Amino acid sequence: MSAALRPGELAGAVRWTAPGLELRAPEPEPAPPPAPPSVEALQAIEEAAREAGYAEGLARGHAEGFAAGQAEVRRLVAQIEGILDGFTRPLARLDDEVAEALAELAVRVAGALLGPAYTADPALLADLVREALDAVGSAQREVELRLHPDDLGVLAPHLAGLDGVRLSNDATLGRGELRLHGESVRIDGTLAARLQAVLDSTVAAHGAAR
Repeated sequence: MSAALRPGELAGAVRWTAPGLELRAPEPEPAPPPAPPSVEALQAIEEAAREAGYAEGLARGHAEGFAAGQAEVRRLVAQIEGILDGFTRPLARLDDEVAEALAELAVRVAGALLGPAYTADPALLADLVREALDAVGSAQREVELRLHPDDLGVLAPHLAGLDGVRLSNDATLGRGELRLHGESVRIDGTLAARLQAVLDSTVAAHGAAR
């Protein structure tokens, strides 16, 4: 049994207060993060951005779009020229089959560029006609020059004054092509024949270099 406190000891006593027994409310749980957007939502956002960009492009005007298109064409042409230049360098180190395949590809690319060039600039085709006539020479009494009907109409002013040349329409020819027929000579100036001659020359040069 504990001893009783004397009156003098109560002077330094400190009152003790029992802690409260109230229950604290639990802390609220943090809100869950937002769910990521669905595939459909992302596609909708992308489509909206595309439409907005298209509308903005239209607002800038047709002239700017045309200039951008020309720049893209120049870039592609420069890229093709680089590829063709790269083709001509390693031919001496390649097998015959690979070299021929690369040369044929280069010729096809050149053909794709030549056709529109002759259509856009009739003077180029006029120069080709003169080269063909020079190859025939003046020994032929008369030669027949066959051209695509559209080319014939365009080239008539360029070919005025040519003696001994009879002009004929040939719908089987493409734009930029020609055939020249004489008594003892025939020149096939179709694009396929001209490019094949380039291909044969390239392959022959490769064979001679080996």
